Amino acid sequence: MKDSYFDGGLLQLVGYKLLGGFVTAITLGICAPWAITMIYNWETKHTVVNGQRLAFNGTAVGLFGSWIKWLLLTIVTLGIYGFWVSIALRKWKASHTYFA
Repeated sequence: MKDSYFDGGLLQLVGYKLLGGFVTAITLGICAPWAITMIYNWETKHTVVNGQRLAFNGTAVGLFGSWIKWLLLTIVTLGIYGFWVSIALRKWKASHTYFA
């Protein structure tokens, strides 16, 4: 069995999160899908499972449609759908993650 590990650094993660948070705040949340995909791409690029590096092919444009749908469903259901958004986001991420 080959090794599994994560080789990303703390300073990189902090930089990506600060950049993503700043851009999301400046655009009032419109660029949140961009920040999410940027950070997740960094995470997968630095993850190795059983000796194989992961890769991510999701895009902010691809996530944006789902993001709007989830936002509208959360508003219509008075916040109840918000409980499912994190699961839906994890499913979206998993469907765009593969072995490089």
